[in-house]
Formats: sequence, structure tokens, C-alpha cells
Amino acid sequence: MRLLRYGGLWPLLGYGYWAVREKLSGRYIGDLGFADFHRECEPSIIGVPEAGWAIASWAQGRGFAREALGAALRWLDGERRFERSCCLIAPENTVSVHLAERHGFVGGTTIQFKGEDTLLFYRPAKNIA
Repeated sequence: MRLLRYGGLWPLLGYGYWAVREKLSGRYIGDLGFADFHRECEPSIIGVPEAGWAIASWAQGRGFAREALGAALRWLDGERRFERSCCLIAPENTVSVHLAERHGFVGGTTIQFKGEDTLLFYRPAKNIA
């Protein structure tokens, strides 16, 4: 289902997810990119590119997510179509919170999503014309 869902993002929204691979071996590491899943939350994030990432446990702590998220955000900024992006992170996922903050996501406002406390971060776009 993930493959079908991710594949549909690009033609419909003009953005989506990429497969992340290790440069030397080509080994699959995970997925990273942007979506608009029309999540039911307040405040609404519909229409705001939502960053997301899932990295294999064996690859965590090696800088892959940092490098891939940086490249993805530079791409999104280059699109010059969006004032901001966002991400939702479980409060206990301190590694992802740190990654988001390192890349300019701010706020960390606690909201309710699917009945759970969730942190909502925003990142202002750079290079808006």
C-alpha cells in the first residue's frame, strides 16, 4: 500500500517520497519526503507539505536521515511554491525531534492526533521569491 500511495503523490501534488539508499552499496535504507495526507488535526495542515521519514534501524545514527532530509528540504525550497512545511512527531521520538529542529523546524506544539499527544513542527520556506 505504501508503494501505491507514495507513487500517487508525485503526479497529483508535484512532490512525494524518495527511497533512501546507501551510496556505496545501494542498499535500501528507508523512505523520506513530503505528503499531504489530509490528516484530521487542529490546526489543520491540509495543503502544507508534511515531511516524513522512516529509516531502517541498522542505518540509524549514521547521518543518513540528516543528509537525506537536508537534500529534500533544499529541493522543496527550490520549488518556491510553499510558504512552509511541517512534520508530526511522537513526543518520545527524541531522535526525530532533534533531526527536525536541526533542519529548522520549530514550534513543537503539542496537539492531539488519533487520540495521542503529538508534536507539530513548522519550517518556514527559504528562498521564496
